[in-house]
Amino acid sequence: MNQSPLVSVIIPAYNAEKFIEKTLNSVITQTYNHLEIFVIDDGSQDQTPQIVKEFMEKDARVMLLQQSNQGVAAARNLGIKTAKGEYIAPLDADDIWYPQKIEKQIEYFIQSNSSIGLVYAWSVGIDEEDLINYRRCVVPIVEGNVFFPFLLCNLINTASTPLIRRTCLEKVGYYNCNLKRQNAQGCEDWELYLRLAQYYQFRLVPDILVGYRKVVGSMSGNHITMAKSMTLTLNGIQQQYPEIPKEFFQWSAGNFYRYLAGQSQGSDHHDKTLFWLYKALEADSANYLDHKLYLRMLISLLKLFAHPVTSLIWPNHLAWEKFRKKIIFQRVINFDQIQIETEPFKKNQLNLYQRIKRRRWLKVIGMSHQNFLIFLADNKTNRPSDFNIFGN
Repeated sequence: MNQSPLVSVIIPAYNAEKFIEKTLNSVITQTYNHLEIFVIDDGSQDQTPQIVKEFMEKDARVMLLQQSNQGVAAARNLGIKTAKGEYIAPLDADDIWYPQKIEKQIEYFIQSNSSIGLVYAWSVGIDEEDLINYRRCVVPIVEGNVFFPFLLCNLINTASTPLIRRTCLEKVGYYNCNLKRQNAQGCEDWELYLRLAQYYQFRLVPDILVGYRKVVGSMSGNHITMAKSMTLTLNGIQQQYPEIPKEFFQWSAGNFYRYLAGQSQGSDHHDKTLFWLYKALEADSANYLDHKLYLRMLISLLKLFAHPVTSLIWPNHLAWEKFRKKIIFQRVINFDQIQIETEPFKKNQLNLYQRIKRRRWLKVIGMSHQNFLIFLADNKTNRPSDFNIFGN
């Protein structure tokens, strides 16, 4: 009998025929093999179910569940309810895992006690050919009580990264389906992490174990619904913990709007880029001090003005991307070429904006276990707290 804990892989899939084969191959070739693999077909109208059934004939660990189109949260929840594993491993249908992903995360769980609810790792962006599409990663090392750092920003870039202890999910609840009902998809994973972080500690495997595929037209492109999802998530936390200073939520919103601006610019939607940069300035006045924000604005403005001409050469963003890869940046980036920096704000970044951001970050990341518990206790008893963790 296999004494290793069973891991349940949960893959929601909607019209995923283009990448589901690559995704499943990355799962069945994991070095950790005590898996059950659920693909939840969320009302696909393409060949997704047929591709999954072909895998089922080759590998008995692969199973197909089907439902009408209800959204990613409902699909994940159906998989979790059906699963029997001690650990839950979500995976989006267009992402991939690198071979030791589950093995390394399970090792961290085995070496830890029940206070650890989630183990995550680093991810890297990949294109449609699985090639890594950037050379530099700036990632913080955040472990332990991560509620406040994760409220500042979602440090897990893709929902395909975490491995979650099932008993912890049973305590805090599954993915939030109410966001879908309010036309606010996109932050279901972040909202779940924040609920988990209120009760459990997180651990980090400091390795790149996930390939996060960025495809034009995916969920990450629905920025209006993502922004609404972010707002509802932050409002929920603010109602639950009214003692958290208002400024903290403004910082978080500013970070999220800057993320949406970057996603929009990467998809060649420069009018939307300018809109989200304006929202970032509106949410957090510190952004007025960042020269990079103005540079991004300038680039988007120039591309908007040049669009009537460039559209004659490249009629859409996909055409431009193909040209860029073949002519301008024809290179394959492997893991050895990736530069990983573990401090988001270095000491030698002395401009005023970076000083402000670094001071905020250090205050948040420096939360001790004792102070975390004191803050929650103060809130639950409605006593004013004199512990100012956020500063100005």
